[in-house]
Amino acid sequence: MSIYDFTVKTNRGVEKSLADYKGKVLLIVNTASKCGFTPQFEELQALYKTYKDKGLEILGFPCNQFAAQDPGSNDEIQQFCKFNYGVTFQIFEKGDVRGETAQPLFKYLTAQKKFEGFDMHHPIGQKLLEALQTNFPEYLEGDGIKWNFTKFLIDREGNVVARFEPTTTPASIATDIEKLL
Repeated sequence: MSIYDFTVKTNRGVEKSLADYKGKVLLIVNTASKCGFTPQFEELQALYKTYKDKGLEILGFPCNQFAAQDPGSNDEIQQFCKFNYGVTFQIFEKGDVRGETAQPLFKYLTAQKKFEGFDMHHPIGQKLLEALQTNFPEYLEGDGIKWNFTKFLIDREGNVVARFEPTTTPASIATDIEKLL
């Protein structure tokens, strides 16, 4: 099985095969519109603008599983991203990214790259860990997605090469992306 075996739905409900992205470097991100990490959309868009002509595609997957931080409809989410952050990369249909109801793509991604902890140098790193320990301790078990804006980097052959937690900013992974382009 590879990343190219998955079919997902766009925010308009149209099925899209990830095989359509063969030969591209992908950054797959679970997103949310009302999260402390939501400003990462700005850096994601900057990465996309800088590297799209060199073969980068960013795929955003809205999720409302984490403290109901993306309650809007698919259309509302798309408009929010475009209006507030100028997002032009593909936003897909909202869905779950952890647990039994997780989209198959995210079950695959988390099986390929395990959770290795948060960046405690990030200003919110310790606060995120404490909030999870207090309010959602079950999220810290296993390798499932821990919070919004977990990012997976996929090479041109469809291999999952890296996982970045929400405490890793998109700008800080530019070098990792450049190595694959």
